[in-house]
Amino acid sequence: MSEKMNPGFITASLQGIQNWARSHSLWYYSVTGGCCADEMFSAQACKYDLERFGSLPQMHPEQADLLIVSTVVTEKLAPEIKKIYDAMPNPKYVLALGACACSGGAFSSQVSYAVKSNLEAVVPVDVFVPGCPPRPEAMMNGLILLQEKIRGSESTRSKIG
Repeated sequence: MSEKMNPGFITASLQGIQNWARSHSLWYYSVTGGCCADEMFSAQACKYDLERFGSLPQMHPEQADLLIVSTVVTEKLAPEIKKIYDAMPNPKYVLALGACACSGGAFSSQVSYAVKSNLEAVVPVDVFVPGCPPRPEAMMNGLILLQEKIRGSESTRSKIG
C-alpha cells in the first residue's frame, strides 16, 4: 500500500452550494387566469413537465418560494397578490408570465382604469416572460433564467440585470 492516493477535491463555497440547491428546488404557487392558464397547465403536463427542473406546484403560499402570476393584475386582485407574496418564506422569487402580467396586455391601464400597468407595481419581479399567451417553452426559458439568476451566473446578469 505504498501507492499515494490522489483523491479529487471539489471546492465550493457554502453559499454557492446553497444557491445551487435553491435553484433546483423551486416550489411554486401560481395565480393564473384567462388564456395564460391553459399554457401554464400545458407546461405542467407530461410533454413539458416542469418537475424535471425541480419545480413542484404547491397548494399554499407558505410552502412556496416562487410566485408565478399569469393573469391580468387588477386593482382588486393586487392586494391579494401582495398578501400571497407576503405569506411566502424568504428567499422568494416572482415570475411574471404573459403580456397581461408584464404590461397589462390588451387590458392595459391605458384601456381600463381598473388594471395595474404591470405586476411590478405590486411586488418585485425577478423574471418577465412576455407573450400572449406565452408558449410553455418560453415559460421554461424564464424558469431557466431564474435558476441562473439564483445561482449568480455571469451569463444571466447581463440579460436580467
